[in-house]
Amino acid sequence: MKYLVVLCDGMADTPSDYLNGKTPMELADKPTMDEMAKVSEVGLCRTVAKGLKPGSDVANLSVMGYDPAVCYTGRSPLEAASIGIDLKDTDVTLRCNIVTLSGEEKYEDKTMVDYCAGDISTAEAEEIIKTVQEKLGNEVFSFYSGVSYRHCLVVKNGTTTLGNMTPPHDISGRVIGQYLSTHKNAQELISLMKKSYEFLKDHPVNLRRIAEGKNPANSIWLWGEGTKPLLQDFKEKNGVSGAVISAVDLLKGIGICANMSTPEVEGATGYIDTNFVGKADAAIEEFKSGRELVYIHVEAPDECGHRCEPENKVKAIGLIDELVLKRVKAYLEDAGEDFRILVCPDHPTPLLTKTHSSEPVPYLIYDSRKSIAGVDTFTEANAAATGNFIEHGPSIMDRLLEK
Repeated sequence: MKYLVVLCDGMADTPSDYLNGKTPMELADKPTMDEMAKVSEVGLCRTVAKGLKPGSDVANLSVMGYDPAVCYTGRSPLEAASIGIDLKDTDVTLRCNIVTLSGEEKYEDKTMVDYCAGDISTAEAEEIIKTVQEKLGNEVFSFYSGVSYRHCLVVKNGTTTLGNMTPPHDISGRVIGQYLSTHKNAQELISLMKKSYEFLKDHPVNLRRIAEGKNPANSIWLWGEGTKPLLQDFKEKNGVSGAVISAVDLLKGIGICANMSTPEVEGATGYIDTNFVGKADAAIEEFKSGRELVYIHVEAPDECGHRCEPENKVKAIGLIDELVLKRVKAYLEDAGEDFRILVCPDHPTPLLTKTHSSEPVPYLIYDSRKSIAGVDTFTEANAAATGNFIEHGPSIMDRLLEK
């Protein structure tokens, strides 16, 4: 038996005027999902438990079968694992975004113009983070470059008691002052953010980007604090070997910490220009190598939700269906082995709010061995109408594996 998870990050949404009262799932051309939904178990799953923040970290851990209430130690430590940082038990890590802030003189008066600095390239970002380390790094603070706008700060003998270190994608277009933590333990970190603006605004990379009409990466933004993660080996926990395919350090980090295979995919960007076919082919290679479960994470719908790009979000769902799901499903069919497929988002990323929400997400579980009465199309409303509901998110993995 083979198992495939196609995780469409942030795919779920709410009806809005952006799409004439429809959701992206309702409008997307996704024949593979819809045909599967007709003969699959379809319902809703609460991937973000009550009381937890609706981050991709918490939600993906749930879909993978890990209970965040038990094992979650923060987002950035998972990303640190992906980068290859060897964390000590006393280290605290933070996500270090490089963002675009507006030009007001006082830092608190600036606006979050762009949480991803215009999708800055990894090569440009590496130059930025190198300068940040040279200017701000010391025996306590160490900055490590990651992918695009996503990087990492490690604080020696740090604390996770920092007050509210707000994710930058939650405050797009807003003045940042009220979102800066006022906790005494956070003040040195806030100072690092302020200092970074002073030397990054005139950084050669940013001067080039401005000349090219692109958003500059003119400040670091620290959030997502946590400590060294401890995840049970995926195969020991679930009885099957696993692989994670993603462009995002967070997902790779979860895979690494769970002792799963995490192949690199050339051209995987985390946006709608990602290498969809490359991800599908990487999944096929993992199956060919004997892996029993492959978890394909596609970030594109989430990014389009954060940026309030309705047409691109609809398009992204269609591309996942055509270039990822259809392609890997066809391979599994041709291989002649029984298989089960889970398709779901990790959390909604509504276009109206441009950030994550905690509402239950639609899911479908397809079984190549049997057909059951499903729904006509895979949408949020149709999933809710079935009455199938998984309250404890991490049990969805057991449901897929028929445990």
